[in-house]
Amino acid sequence: MTTATKPSSAASALAGLLVVGAGFAAGGPPGGWGAGVGALLVTAVLTSGAAVVTVVARVLPAASLLVAMLTYTLQLVLVVLVMVALAGSPAVADRLSATWFAGAVIACALAWTVAQVVVTTRVRIPVYDLPDDASLPTATTTERGAR
Repeated sequence: MTTATKPSSAASALAGLLVVGAGFAAGGPPGGWGAGVGALLVTAVLTSGAAVVTVVARVLPAASLLVAMLTYTLQLVLVVLVMVALAGSPAVADRLSATWFAGAVIACALAWTVAQVVVTTRVRIPVYDLPDDASLPTATTTERGAR
């Protein structure tokens, strides 16, 4: 997994736990279960998508952007399909709160994104690679050039 995947998964799971606790406290069992399903859905989809992109980036770096875009699109489609399936199921309507489900989806996705941004801005990634025959300037060559 990428450097940012583990902290992002943890942040999403933590946000999910907070929303589930709030859902049970404020909305009763339907609120808690709705928040739990939403948090689990988003955290699982985002973590698995990041794992796929990480594997492709290691094996075939040139294809990583294409796979990342396709994975993102498939993640959106999967989440929407699950939401439509849950909304259309009469058995789920009284057991899950749609409001708490949506709140958990938003909270977990936001926590994931913030963690990704924080970790990514702190990691040091070189912009370019030096050729093998390039030598870095040393203190002696810098001093000679300054004279």
